[in-house]
Amino acid sequence: MRKIAIIDMGTNTFNLLIAEVNGDLSYKIIHTGKLPVKLGEGGINSKMIASQAYQRGLSAIGEHLRTILLHGSSDIFAFATSATRNAVNGNDFVADIRRNYGISVSVIDGDEEAELIYLGIRQAVEIGIDNVLMLDIGGGSNELIIGNATSCLWRRSYDLGISRLLQMFSPSDPILPSEIEKIEQYLDAQLEDIVSPINKYNPKTIIGSSGSFDTYRSILSQKSLIGANGNASVEIPLDEYFNLHAQLIKSTKEERSQIPGMDPMRVEMIVLATIFTNYLVKRFGISRMFQSAYALKEGAIWRMINGDSR
Repeated sequence: MRKIAIIDMGTNTFNLLIAEVNGDLSYKIIHTGKLPVKLGEGGINSKMIASQAYQRGLSAIGEHLRTILLHGSSDIFAFATSATRNAVNGNDFVADIRRNYGISVSVIDGDEEAELIYLGIRQAVEIGIDNVLMLDIGGGSNELIIGNATSCLWRRSYDLGISRLLQMFSPSDPILPSEIEKIEQYLDAQLEDIVSPINKYNPKTIIGSSGSFDTYRSILSQKSLIGANGNASVEIPLDEYFNLHAQLIKSTKEERSQIPGMDPMRVEMIVLATIFTNYLVKRFGISRMFQSAYALKEGAIWRMINGDSR
């Protein structure tokens, strides 16, 4: 049975998925893992992968490769996103991965990244015929997608990832209301071009994938406010999200580290992530929220098995 390994080389984490592909073109996930790399730390806004981040990235690839080989997979596909594609030494980083580990990395643009996220979310959430807004909050870029069960209608990648915003705004601990206002004004300017497609397609549901939304789900599950099931998606009631948002923006880094269900990798970044999420929900009149456990890597394996779907 064919085993495929996907490495999603994000800005905050390098994520691994290993799956067995069945004869009917379905697949079974047999392993997932993630390693913190903070590839954007110390250099993302100057378009550099800093030395320590560079070494963390190489080490993470080596560790994932050992896991892949233990599972007997020889088909390895690695995708690099914002931090690598925008870095002046990104090509050197990719070359070192090839030289040290024999893995060829595809550096994908923001448009393809958004498409793969759409294909991943579509597998996890029963979207239906109504248009929805999809969001993937990353370290280097945030992807916004409007689509439904059959079509990706609009997509765009914005260099508004949380590592970039952290280095740009250096918020207080806890963040000040004036700092939140300043960030929201910046988002107003940067996201101006989404207003027209939002008005055209009128999504009222937001589906978030990847780390920040996984953390919202984990914290609310610990509070028994949403079910702690093993499903690939869950609805997050907006009133519970707003309560969590209020808690996060008032908290210090130390207080956040003590919240049950908090991913230690997200302690520093979750405040700006929830500011971004809350901004979209309030600005565009969103009435329902879902978390998707599937994102880029699940979209990548679906596309490999089923052929391109644009």
